Amino acid sequence: MTLPDLLGHQPFYLFFLFSIVVGLIVGSFLNVVIHRLPIMLEKQWHKESKITLFPDCEEEDSAPYNLAIPSSHCPQCHHKIRPWENIPIISYLLLKGRCSSCKTRISIRYPAIELITALLTLTICWKFGFSAEALAYCLFAWSLLALAMIDFDTKLLPDAITLPLIWAGLIVNSFDTAVSLHEALWGAVAGYLSLWSVYWLFKLVTGKEGMGYGDFKLLAALGAWLGWSMLPMIILLSSLAGTAIALILIALKLHQRSNPIPFGPYLALAGLIALMGGDQIIQTYVQMMGI
Repeated sequence: MTLPDLLGHQPFYLFFLFSIVVGLIVGSFLNVVIHRLPIMLEKQWHKESKITLFPDCEEEDSAPYNLAIPSSHCPQCHHKIRPWENIPIISYLLLKGRCSSCKTRISIRYPAIELITALLTLTICWKFGFSAEALAYCLFAWSLLALAMIDFDTKLLPDAITLPLIWAGLIVNSFDTAVSLHEALWGAVAGYLSLWSVYWLFKLVTGKEGMGYGDFKLLAALGAWLGWSMLPMIILLSSLAGTAIALILIALKLHQRSNPIPFGPYLALAGLIALMGGDQIIQTYVQMMGI
């Protein structure tokens, strides 16, 4: 009996346990992506800039750096992380949140991301059951989490994730998964153009850039996955959340008014809310307004 057959014939608790384990493992991998992908992009930009500015300069050999190389290690003492020290959440608890070699404190964010990923995976599997649809939405949610954290850290939304996410949404909805391909296509178009229009209007009025192009692509991806009808709610929720949190941080003097606040995390959060309960939210709103 294959693994899908085994899981399909076992009680639901086994499937949910399996989803939690997968979520924890994926969360551990997302920690690597969140940390290393911006560094990989920066290295690539430096390399391309050097080739453009100094085309005759011989390229220096550099140590490979990607999602797999070098192996995970302590940034303080460079102690190589052993397999038993890399078990999601459990290793953090056993090590009491410190490096086993130099005792440097390990950020709580690593197990937090693993836990959030596991909860997202469990919630999606609970909602959509054991299906290809659940797998697709898990990939969608994992990508949103990675984008949100990268944007929070660096104010970047890498094309390496946003562009494949747009195409993936269109491909998934070509099977009428969440919406029709027609609605997904125009969702991607409307998502991109809506923030693109706001960007240029803001720039014409103030002479400043209010957001980055990555935000356009992320909203296009949300439109491709969830359809154009979800975009007004996503924009409203993300704007309200971003404004509220910004005001709180400014009031607490934890953020300077002149410093930009990344919009990607709020778009990602609104997208996840729309995925989990967008239809119910819209239906409740329509009933309340008596439309």
